[in-house]
Amino acid sequence: MTAQQPVRPPLDRIAAAIRSERERAGLTLSELARSAGVAKSTLSQLESGAGNPSLETLWALSVALDVPFSRLVDGQPRPRVTVLRRGAGVAVASERADYVANLLASCPPNARRDIYLVRVEPGPPRESDPHSPGTIEHAVVGAGRALIGPAGQAVELGPGDYITYPGDVPHVCDALEPGTTVVMAIEHV
Repeated sequence: MTAQQPVRPPLDRIAAAIRSERERAGLTLSELARSAGVAKSTLSQLESGAGNPSLETLWALSVALDVPFSRLVDGQPRPRVTVLRRGAGVAVASERADYVANLLASCPPNARRDIYLVRVEPGPPRESDPHSPGTIEHAVVGAGRALIGPAGQAVELGPGDYITYPGDVPHVCDALEPGTTVVMAIEHV
């Protein structure tokens, strides 16, 4: 996004989380790479803390590992009262659209939901592959306008509009105005 500084996810944290979750699942590098549809060399680089993983790569790994996305990018415990100022939080950019997701709240122990502030600009839509079975997404548009929802059934939303839809089917977020922001909550079952 042009008005923001370059997005750099926390590579050391991501590397440790991927390795830990892969080992917990009892998978080899090759097995996880094949399951996630990413190159083994890419996965090896990520586990060593190199590279710059895209939103798409991290989502594919979280689905293959059957863990919430946030577990790969934010393993830090939060105090009971947390304030994140604008632009704070873990941010990961899409490689296919002008779309940046800031993780606002990761799921606490024994819960499986994450909350994101998404900044999206007009251009190619953010086309998301299905997440883990049973995933449900909730979205509220804060500014601008966007088409959001299941592919082929997306609904135009404006400020204050809310939608919920299955996240385990292909879905889209397509900004119709510059400066579009969306708050998304993702429930993982």
